[in-house]
Amino acid sequence: MASGKSMTDIAYDVISKKKRAVQFGKLWEEVSRLYGASNDKVAQFYSDLTFDSRFASLKDNKWDLVERRKFAESHVDLSEIELGDDEPEEGEDDQDRMMDTSNDY
Repeated sequence: MASGKSMTDIAYDVISKKKRAVQFGKLWEEVSRLYGASNDKVAQFYSDLTFDSRFASLKDNKWDLVERRKFAESHVDLSEIELGDDEPEEGEDDQDRMMDTSNDY
């Protein structure tokens, strides 16, 4: 492990030294080498990048620092996200929908 830093801290250092966005695969190669992580950590690293507000996920699976990006490039317009179908199916009324627990966790 590199001096007690997290993988995302190392990714921040790596991307900071680059002049442009970095392809995820290349970023993972460098971070895993510096951190000493095996490939079974790649999913955790990707998830950590996604939730770390310092990073911007771009087209073509590239990553950059939010501080180097325009707002529109690094923020998702939530109004375009479909969360599900709230319309009742044909023949279904509100009571049927409230009683349906098939999708409960």
